[in-house]
Amino acid sequence: MTDQHSLKIYNTLSGKKEEFKPITPGYAGMYVCGPTVYSDVHLGNCRTFCSFDMIYRYLLHIGYKVRYVRNITDVGHLTDDGEDRMAKGAKVQQLEPMEVAQRYTVGFHDMMRIFNTLPPSIEPRATGHIPEQIEMVQQILDNGLAYERNGSVYFDVPKFATQQPGVYGSVSGRILDDLYAETRELKSQEEKNHPADFAIWMKARPQDIMVWNSPWSVGFPGWHLECSAMSTKYLGKTFDIHGGGNDLKFPHHENEVAQNHGACGCHPANYWLHTNMLLLNGKKMSKSDGNTITPTELFTGDSEHTSKAYSPMAVRFFMLMAHYRSTLDITDEALLAAEKGFLKIMETNRLLQSMQVNARDFDGSETESDRAILGLVKDAYDGMNDDFNTAIAIAALNEIGSYVHKLANKQMDASEVSPWVIERIKTVFSTFLFDIFGLRDETTSGADSSTIEGLMSLILEIRGQARAQKDFSTSDKIRDALAEVGITVKDGKEGVSWSK
Repeated sequence: MTDQHSLKIYNTLSGKKEEFKPITPGYAGMYVCGPTVYSDVHLGNCRTFCSFDMIYRYLLHIGYKVRYVRNITDVGHLTDDGEDRMAKGAKVQQLEPMEVAQRYTVGFHDMMRIFNTLPPSIEPRATGHIPEQIEMVQQILDNGLAYERNGSVYFDVPKFATQQPGVYGSVSGRILDDLYAETRELKSQEEKNHPADFAIWMKARPQDIMVWNSPWSVGFPGWHLECSAMSTKYLGKTFDIHGGGNDLKFPHHENEVAQNHGACGCHPANYWLHTNMLLLNGKKMSKSDGNTITPTELFTGDSEHTSKAYSPMAVRFFMLMAHYRSTLDITDEALLAAEKGFLKIMETNRLLQSMQVNARDFDGSETESDRAILGLVKDAYDGMNDDFNTAIAIAALNEIGSYVHKLANKQMDASEVSPWVIERIKTVFSTFLFDIFGLRDETTSGADSSTIEGLMSLILEIRGQARAQKDFSTSDKIRDALAEVGITVKDGKEGVSWSK
């Protein structure tokens, strides 16, 4: 157990590391913006959720009772042309919107299990909190920071910026004029008082299919509103940590801040944490340029960007090797290095856990090696307490591992490391690898079976979708790729089965 008061977090609001002081001592409330479930979760999302899973795990480890809330966006997330992503997905796939939401929510949960993330304490859906969102719209109207036009309700950004100077722009760190210039050209611009104003309730058009009754019109909430309403409901008007990807700073998080001030008169979170973006071979991922890769393609090796398949835990370890706030470049060389590092540290742990500490006379004094090893344990914790720097912690564990291998290979005499120090690092290794980093040892039979089952469920679901769309080329490609690694897929009257 480490001193929880030594934890420092980089706060996007202040632009510097701050000592973590929760509102209620011993407790931590954390809200993380979850996925919009209109398509498969992408790799950038996976990095964000794995990063906050690590943060959640570490807060638990150092003694906090944590309420972790991560939402599901199943309504209201607009594209730049004003179309709801959920409705768009339903139209393309000729399904009910909730059918789309359920399919991709299940897929998201499957992927999170494959990456071995812990479930959040609460996982609210936007569609399950329409009354709370309507209530928040009314509060903002009552406080004079929104206006109604033709059944839609818009947040008055310039008025808010005048009343609360310096607040709008505090998350993204940009001045107001720049934010105005970046305002997206969404629908109904002619109804707004100012281009920067954003919808908190939108009147439905004839083609909209996810709609609810409200005092202003039959319509649906703005995308930004859901997180303000749900974080307030489950964590209070002001809570400890709000997290998400870097791409959410503007407009999503800026507008959340504005809404909470507009409704409650206070800032929603004391600490804002953002994960950085993923690159692929040094460039931004882009489907149109073919510079993209999915989690499934990483796991199966079915991508022109990789030379082989990588296990979920090797990919998770790859993510942990970089600080969550740093840009992470996916290359085949980097993945190979991460896989090698993952296998090495797991082998070190197995070697360490199998060491027998002989009972012998011990005078209680620390050896030079004891002090060095315990210093490395401190380095690992210091790294985690320095804004969750997993890269430093991994480096410290690898340094400890060098002592483990020297002892195992008889390059060091057993007397050079005290028995209690061996027991200490056994606990430290196990705790960091499995409890904090959230890794699994994929060489053990139970974990390997669980991983394969999860992967196969996901792969066969993708193959089934391809067959349903009569994309037999992709379906056959998946079957043949599995056959090459010794897995046989059979299509029968009762469904699809597989065997090794």
